Amino acid sequence: MVHTAFDTSQFITNSPYKIDAVESYGHDLLITSSDGCLRIYSPESIASVQSDGGYGALELKKEAYVLQNTIKSFSKRPMVAMQVVVSRQLLISLSESIAVHRLPNLEIVAVISKAKGANAFSWDDRRGFLCFARQKRVSIFRHDGGRGFVEVKELSVPDTVKSMSWCGENICLGLGSKKEYTILNVTNGTLSDLFSSGRNATPLVVSLPSGELLLGKDKIGVIVDQNGKLVQEGRICWSESPAAVVIQKPYAIALLPRHVEIRSLRFPYPLIQTVVLRNVRHLVQSNNTVIVAEDNNVHGLFLVPLGAQIVQLTACGDFEEALALCKMLPPEDLNLRTAKEQSIHIRYARHLFESGSYEEAMEHFLQSQVEITYVLYLYPSLTLPKSSSVAETDKFFDFTGDTSELSRASSEMSDEYGSPPSSPLMESDESSGLESKKTSHNTLMALIKFLQKKRFNIVEKAAAEVTEEVVSDAVGDHIISYGTSRQKISVKGRINNPNNSAARDMAAILDTALVQALLLTEQTSAAIELLKGLNFCDVGICEDLFLKRNQHLCLIELYKCNTMHREALRLILELVEGSKQETHKAEIHRNFKPEMIIEYLKPLCESDPMLALEFSMPVLESCPTQTIELFLSANIPADLVNSYLKQHAPKLQATFLEQMLEINESGISANLQNEMVQIYFSEVLDWQANLSSEEKWDERTFSPTRKKLLSALESISGSRAEVLLKQLPQNALYEERTILLGTMKQHELALSIYVHKLHVPQLALSYCDRVYESGLHEHSSRIYSSNIYLTLLQIYVNPRRTTKKFETRINNLISSGNTSIPKVSSWNSIKTKGGRLSKKIAEIEGAADTRISPSRTDNGKSDGDTDDVVEEEGSTMMVDEVHHLLAQRWDRIHGAQALKLLPKEIILQVLYFLDYILFLCLMFPDDRKIFSFFCILVWRLAK
Repeated sequence: MVHTAFDTSQFITNSPYKIDAVESYGHDLLITSSDGCLRIYSPESIASVQSDGGYGALELKKEAYVLQNTIKSFSKRPMVAMQVVVSRQLLISLSESIAVHRLPNLEIVAVISKAKGANAFSWDDRRGFLCFARQKRVSIFRHDGGRGFVEVKELSVPDTVKSMSWCGENICLGLGSKKEYTILNVTNGTLSDLFSSGRNATPLVVSLPSGELLLGKDKIGVIVDQNGKLVQEGRICWSESPAAVVIQKPYAIALLPRHVEIRSLRFPYPLIQTVVLRNVRHLVQSNNTVIVAEDNNVHGLFLVPLGAQIVQLTACGDFEEALALCKMLPPEDLNLRTAKEQSIHIRYARHLFESGSYEEAMEHFLQSQVEITYVLYLYPSLTLPKSSSVAETDKFFDFTGDTSELSRASSEMSDEYGSPPSSPLMESDESSGLESKKTSHNTLMALIKFLQKKRFNIVEKAAAEVTEEVVSDAVGDHIISYGTSRQKISVKGRINNPNNSAARDMAAILDTALVQALLLTEQTSAAIELLKGLNFCDVGICEDLFLKRNQHLCLIELYKCNTMHREALRLILELVEGSKQETHKAEIHRNFKPEMIIEYLKPLCESDPMLALEFSMPVLESCPTQTIELFLSANIPADLVNSYLKQHAPKLQATFLEQMLEINESGISANLQNEMVQIYFSEVLDWQANLSSEEKWDERTFSPTRKKLLSALESISGSRAEVLLKQLPQNALYEERTILLGTMKQHELALSIYVHKLHVPQLALSYCDRVYESGLHEHSSRIYSSNIYLTLLQIYVNPRRTTKKFETRINNLISSGNTSIPKVSSWNSIKTKGGRLSKKIAEIEGAADTRISPSRTDNGKSDGDTDDVVEEEGSTMMVDEVHHLLAQRWDRIHGAQALKLLPKEIILQVLYFLDYILFLCLMFPDDRKIFSFFCILVWRLAK
């Protein structure tokens, strides 16, 4: 886009002499004419001032110039070219040959006679090398300080040179008749051909500030690197073939037949300005000016101040070029440069946004470092938190600095940036629904990228502020009494501070807007990830949005990151319950399982165990194993959990204790085991009472709870058994009674219940087996446990005696509370070694005469029972049971004592045992127990 980059000023008008060459030194113009004279022109304002050595640092003035001095016979032939070397205060001129003068007094330094007939030269200011072309030769000289020039080498080329320039260590040549470009390697003299200069154009080689070369090819300026390789997008298209090109950064100025053309050096090299000047013969670059000379007139193209150019470009919408010029502002104007760039980026972003280039617009908003609220005003559909600590939009662009050249545009900029632009979203009613939806989606996607790029620094600053306050509070810098205005800090670093904080408010605005944009573009997973990390989302706004859009997972994470755990758990519980219902909302809730509550509670078990207990109750029944594992992994005391369940959810207490016992049997305490037994016990009592009231009770009925109770009673202590025994009904739950009596070592009573109440001799025998086998592991109880079969045998032999006082003994046991078990002495063992059968029988007879003291016999009698073991008159013996017991457990029964208990008629009924036992004696002659039983049986029969 065309704008005014250069102002034109005429230095010399209607000179009487035709101008051959022109140069500048300081504020003076050096002009050679056809008469061979060198004329020095100075500005009118300082024409009376004598030149001195310091004026070389001055610049050309934008005013008319007058003749200051004339040096006659400066050249014998017309001047081909002149160049001022400011760094070495030299004037190099090419006429008949190359002459070098020292400035400012123009003393002759050297005349290179070998350059006679040369048609082009080039100066390398960095190394002080001068190269020139004469016919088909290229010579190189080095400036040797004040003593002149020293020849370095001379190289051959295939054609005459029309244009040349140094390119690093090599020289680029534009050959005349061939109209080609080639790179001359100065070291070895090799040539690298490039390309043709075109059909009609004269070769033109121009050095660029970047070190690259601009080579003319008809109407195109081709940019190559120092090796001749084409630079990407390196083509400047002129309107005509240029005769000369000079560089005045950031522009390239070309001399065309009918005008001077100015183009940008930045791709795509647009046309910047056209200066109409006819018959121009010379185009020369000065320090701050481009000198344009006709035959008799000299003009100056002065670069317009960059600030003014920036204003022009911004006003006409050429934002890219304006930004490029901003980078060229001098370092001392850094503040102005930053402010200008920001303002241009904002204006350019607004232009792009209104044009539908949303992502590009956001990139420029990002580079402008504008507050995010300015951008968010473009999105009226987003709800933002209100904050008094965030700057107003009209305060974002307070530019200061020395901008006198911008005064004409300053007021416009102030008004322009004072309010945000209108959003295309506001005008959606003017477009179709589909197009509006697409536009809305695209704008939101661009906003998301913008906010995500801005988020790191903003959230980091807010988090640092939170950390600083936490540390200050921890060390006591700010003492705040608890319960007044103490700040609440969450586990993720969020802080609810009643005081205003610009950093946190800005972070809240950003995160709240970002979450909304993510949901509006169906990026739910991204929104959840945002909420899981450190965030400053506004709870009220986000909560309303999530509820309206049924974004329950987002709402859970919102509560969680703000330590609103009770609200989060209530929501999860509600969703879990909703998933069980066969309603139209069940589809929404289908992904919510009870396990979600358990997962949520895991980190809470240590920080807030009571809250964890409260919300674990609803899932304990459906997920008992996971819930108990949760309690165990979090090291919540089992007693605390049991106490909470007992108070708030007594129906789940048994479930908890059962799972505890199943997962970690050794980890449950005796108190908890007793608690579990008591729960089962109470349920069974209520269950039995209900069935009895309905006359449906049957002792052989076993509910699941009763089965658990029977199993649990096996492990209780004697003192606990006594307590439970007192609670049992008298005419029911006999099996429970037997277990309790067994725990209390009241074996006779327990066996009596099996025999006379339950009428299940098999269970009585199993009971004896358990007692006997348990006694084998305890040395002190071995003899005691073997007598349990004698107790059962006595019950079978004298059933009436045991039944008669059964109820009385049970009542006495319960009322007295005496659970002490009488000690049982060992039976006198029979020791026989060898000898004859008669001797052994005699020994056994002696042993049989020994009476067993009641206090030393484990027959299960109470203290009030008689010691007499003789069958009572009229007693009905359970013969079949006696036979069965002796047949099944004869090897565990002491023969002498068993036969003592049996009456003669029973002994006669068991004669069939005699042959069998005799056979065993012969098979196992060393088994004293078998032999003893055989001898006693024979002795009883003989007696």
